[in-house]
Amino acid sequence: METLRFGEVTVDRLVKAEGLSFFSGFLLPDSDDEALAAQRPWLEPQFFDGVSGRLVMSVHCYVIRTARHTILVDTCVGNHKERPSTPPWHRMETPWLANLAAAGVAPEEVDFVLCTHLHVDHVGWNTRLRDGRWVPTFPNARYLFHRVEYEHWEATDDFGSGTGAGDGCFADSVLPVMEAGQALLVAGDHQIDDNLWLGPSPGHSPGHVCLYLSAGGGRAVFSGDLMHHPVQCAHPEWNSRFCHDPELARATRHDFLDRHAETDITVLAAHFAAPTAGRIVAAGARCRFRTRAEPGSS
Repeated sequence: METLRFGEVTVDRLVKAEGLSFFSGFLLPDSDDEALAAQRPWLEPQFFDGVSGRLVMSVHCYVIRTARHTILVDTCVGNHKERPSTPPWHRMETPWLANLAAAGVAPEEVDFVLCTHLHVDHVGWNTRLRDGRWVPTFPNARYLFHRVEYEHWEATDDFGSGTGAGDGCFADSVLPVMEAGQALLVAGDHQIDDNLWLGPSPGHSPGHVCLYLSAGGGRAVFSGDLMHHPVQCAHPEWNSRFCHDPELARATRHDFLDRHAETDITVLAAHFAAPTAGRIVAAGARCRFRTRAEPGSS
């Protein structure tokens, strides 16, 4: 994804991993092959690999720079962390921080870290290992957690046995931030500044939020895991296997599509592969995701 510009506000995508991912039946247990096949003309090759039959996905963080602030949205998986339920993420060693520096951001320069929710692949770089302890990676940042989300996982610290959605991340990537006094527990409609504010989108997790941006006459929404894959624009009834409240997750996606389809808002999801940025458009009786790279898009 090339740098997006909304007036003076810029958005960049910092990728941890991208490529072949789950089979649709694993990630989206409600899906069926016939319905998926009907969407393949617009999914391939960016979002679906017809040879392997696997979804193409990404794990990435967004870097937002305004005139006043530098904001990170979802911090991926992190290094050195015990993630036995997901072997590729177990005790990782990646140049993520070096890549952030190459993008022009030092850890000390980050003002806010927003976690759309507190699953393992959205909180990992909240902390890093120093002298055997997990400490906040961004020493001057305020970390924004939805209060409902934080209090739910504080009380349960479970995340669904065996799903890999948590895998110990609350203890090593969330609690140390709170103990350091850098966490800010916020409401679902919290306003960061004149250009950025939250919108509640529960279902995938109890306190999942989206981040809305408006600047320079343009609009964007950072939708987290409200949708894991673009095919859910066509089939919002398909939950991921990681959704906490299936019925609420479906209702939230339907509402999101109702409000954002056929508008000028740019959708920036947490796991859509490159070119990533796009809009939701009507396609017959259903919707689809149209990337900014497609002819006629802007």
